[in-house]
Amino acid sequence: MSTAVLSNDSAPAAEAPVEAFTVTLIIRRFDPDKDSEPRWEDFDVQMFATDRILDALHKIKWEQDGSLTFRRSCAHGICGSDAMRINGRNRLACKTLIKDLDITKPIYVEAIKGLPLEKDLIVDMEPFFASYREVQPFLQASSAPEKDKERIQSVADRARFDDTTKCILCAACTSSCPVFWTDGQYFGPAAIVNAHRFIFDSRDDAADVRLDILNDKEGVWRCRTTFNCTEACPRGIQITQAIAEVKQAVLRGRR
Repeated sequence: MSTAVLSNDSAPAAEAPVEAFTVTLIIRRFDPDKDSEPRWEDFDVQMFATDRILDALHKIKWEQDGSLTFRRSCAHGICGSDAMRINGRNRLACKTLIKDLDITKPIYVEAIKGLPLEKDLIVDMEPFFASYREVQPFLQASSAPEKDKERIQSVADRARFDDTTKCILCAACTSSCPVFWTDGQYFGPAAIVNAHRFIFDSRDDAADVRLDILNDKEGVWRCRTTFNCTEACPRGIQITQAIAEVKQAVLRGRR
């Protein structure tokens, strides 16, 4: 019986080692118990190209400074809790790959703008959620569905508001809006997006109520169409378009 011999040519090639590199994060820190004003602090961390900003923040907190404070939960771009400004742009830390940034320069990380700063990368979200609640973001139907039946909706009717159902309430859009930064009364893009989701829902009967709420001097008419909100949205929602559609609905009614 002959014995097969494997040649060196058929041996699997050894995988190249994954290279690590050092990246500098400059984080805007603020401790209300110690600081009168925010300050910038540098951290050097060893990372891999597939790591995310959230991984870098974890490494700093776990290995260098346990007092670093930030929000995070699911780490998969669904909960929306880790929105922050990274190199001057609103992003989710868990969705921002380090390899997509210029690692030859420091990476600047700070809290989102326009909301009260509480500590380090955490802001008070209550003003944001107050605006969200004010637009009544829940289904309001004047009649009950048939017994043991669902409320029927066509594919076309569902598609009418499909885009705005994607909002995860991260506040990246609202806190990127220059009007929101300077006007604490403006509802902001996220609240309008969530109003849109129900205004154009064929099963809902309270569109006029929401349109009256948004036909306020601090409602849709404060939007200046800068597209900052659309560019900041981590879910790709066409926010500026949604706001324009709500404006048209205020003038002409829901269609």
